[in-house]
Amino acid sequence: MQRLNAEIPSLYVIADANVLAAKNVSIQQFAAAMRAAGVGLLQYRDKSAGPQTILRNVAVIRNEFQDSECRLILNDRADLAVLADWSGVHVGQGDLLPEDARRVVGAERWVGLSTHTDGQVRAADVSSAAYVAVGPVFATSTKLDAEPVVGLAGVRTARALTTKPLVAIGGITRENVRSVIEAGADSVAVISGLFVPGESLEKVARDFIDLLR
Repeated sequence: MQRLNAEIPSLYVIADANVLAAKNVSIQQFAAAMRAAGVGLLQYRDKSAGPQTILRNVAVIRNEFQDSECRLILNDRADLAVLADWSGVHVGQGDLLPEDARRVVGAERWVGLSTHTDGQVRAADVSSAAYVAVGPVFATSTKLDAEPVVGLAGVRTARALTTKPLVAIGGITRENVRSVIEAGADSVAVISGLFVPGESLEKVARDFIDLLR
């Protein structure tokens, strides 16, 4: 199976509704900053809102990225990803199976899958997932129910177990991002690492992109 790392941007931004609310940053402000920074892959994650609220919020993001080549991925909700005409959906181990998500979104959209163990990576490799996410690489406070840290060793192992594009997630900052890529990740997903006191979101995102060139 051919690796498709050329098709996935090296920076994968996640707009987490809870994090944005805690940081007092609106969805529009965040999306505008990411567009200005040149982000090419963004996921919107909202675990608590209803479908109408999610659709309103994804419309805001879509408007900011109008005429952009950025791929927009919706967390969990394959049905809403289709309604919003987004680029794909990302599912976890407790969500839709990749094959079920694929039936909803069709062949042209991406389906991403989170993994946390070697067995899950192996299963993801033979699934219809377009890419495999592995983590958390480092300790993170973004998710209250976060899985045990896999470390850089977990990234290296996952790299050996799949030929699909590999996205590393969890506690990734500008200081450690190169080590994650060197461990074998094709892309890094960043959430809280974008929020640095005294620095703009756009500037930090640009820094990540520069470090990942």
